[in-house]
Amino acid sequence: MIARVVIAVAAAVLAATVAQAAEIRVLASGATREAYIELAPKFELASGHRLSTTWAGTAEIKKRLAAGDVYDLVIMASYEIDDQIKQGKLVAGSRADLMKSGVAMAVPRGAPKPDIGSVEALKKAILNAKTVGYSSGPSGVYFLTLIEKLGIAQDVKPRLKQTPSGVAVGTLLANKEADIGFQQVSELIHFPGIAYVGPLPAEVQQITTFSAGVHSSARETVATQALVKFLTGPIA
Repeated sequence: MIARVVIAVAAAVLAATVAQAAEIRVLASGATREAYIELAPKFELASGHRLSTTWAGTAEIKKRLAAGDVYDLVIMASYEIDDQIKQGKLVAGSRADLMKSGVAMAVPRGAPKPDIGSVEALKKAILNAKTVGYSSGPSGVYFLTLIEKLGIAQDVKPRLKQTPSGVAVGTLLANKEADIGFQQVSELIHFPGIAYVGPLPAEVQQITTFSAGVHSSARETVATQALVKFLTGPIA
């Protein structure tokens, strides 16, 4: 009888633990992937919750949210999070800044690495490239304003090649479809098949903050808040 009681209690405790565990649905920008995938297992181990993460480009994230797709947490550029909060797609006051990244340049593996240590050197490197890859995310938006600022837009635009939303610029470089490419540091620095050159010069650098926001229709609000706390905590 005692054994049966102990087994029953153990089963009840296990059932309660399983009931408390949640599946947190996350929709995230690829720029945050490197840090996120390192932290995700640590959170799952510490919390007992499970993360179901969908990676997408900014345009695709906005499209999914506009279509009414429901997630628990959304991660992308801070100004996009703010815009989704204004639209009511994300909870007001839920924005939490997670990480920052600058814009960098890379080339195909084995190709010469141009000097981009100064604004003039960067300008020369862009003008010398036959094909220039750039993204459809925040770094791509900035790159178009950069070539305007440098006064080379008319010369460069015929040689630009933009990736579809969610496709890394590194893909163009690895396939030798572009001579040089620009994207977030975090998206280029570990990409296989390419050579990372370095960040833009400080005078023309653009730092993007990536933030999280809780979906207005989140199903696992308590677990999601725990995830945000973890991603903004000492371990992260």
